[in-house]
Amino acid sequence: MTVAASLASHPDLPAAGVVQRLVTNIERVMVGKRHAVELAVTALLARGHLLIEDVPGVGKTTLARSIARSIDCDFGRIQATSDLLPSDVTGVAVFNRKSEEFEFREGPVFTNILLVDEINRAMPRTQSSLLQAMAECEVTVDGRTYPLKSPFFVIATQNPAEQIGTYFLPESQLDRFALRIPLGYPDRAQEREMIRARERSSPLEELTPVVSRSELLSLQQRVADVRMEDTVLDYLLAIVERSRNREDLSAGASPRGALVLCRLSQAFALVRGRDFVMPDDVKELAGPCLGHRLTTRTGFRADLAEQFKLVRSILEEVASP
Repeated sequence: MTVAASLASHPDLPAAGVVQRLVTNIERVMVGKRHAVELAVTALLARGHLLIEDVPGVGKTTLARSIARSIDCDFGRIQATSDLLPSDVTGVAVFNRKSEEFEFREGPVFTNILLVDEINRAMPRTQSSLLQAMAECEVTVDGRTYPLKSPFFVIATQNPAEQIGTYFLPESQLDRFALRIPLGYPDRAQEREMIRARERSSPLEELTPVVSRSELLSLQQRVADVRMEDTVLDYLLAIVERSRNREDLSAGASPRGALVLCRLSQAFALVRGRDFVMPDDVKELAGPCLGHRLTTRTGFRADLAEQFKLVRSILEEVASP
């Protein structure tokens, strides 16, 4: 069944039902990873970007491709390497001998869903070529600015920084990602199910779109309608403020971090089928949203586990409504 036919057969389907259809479709491939799938969809609905960090082989790229195959949008992929140039990302102006003019040839960033695989294997200069695209949905090449497609969603994967051939992402680059999440290893039952499902065919190759581009844009607009009471907003702000006053941190969450956490909480409530935000939504998203925005006084680059531990200690110091 085509996306159009699927949507036509459910004309009155509420937003939460459409979201669950998307989550369920991705779960056909990502066995036992519902929470990670929900977080990924949350970032998508919140118009944020997603950074997936874990060891090779746990399904980072598979999750990104599953999201792309579940939505009827354009998909682009960049395989980051140490010799990747900024022009390989954004595009380049090429001289046309017939017209005797320079013509701009779009790079892979001109798409709806962009997978940047192993982003921390690219040089920092190339990584920074994505900053404008991720923050403003446009790129500037040779003094001319080009708008990107809407929606625009970046899913980047990276291996732990201690692995050979990797570079640290600059703080400004990390700050452009709404969420930074791990995947982790599956348990034995999940791994058995995954292996059996792939004995004859690949579930990823059989995945078809279940959400259209226009429907995704509508869902993103619906996020702003999710209610956040003043008590919940004050709780969110108290968490952010506490991160700025910790003696072991030289930099806490920025105002951008607070804005992103607010919108993510609204999107997460929608994913969970609610039209209002609960304090637990804020608490659950605080780690993957704020962890990579914190800087310790020692300058130590904390890994994901340490970042989540830092945020948990902040949450313990802030009273929940």
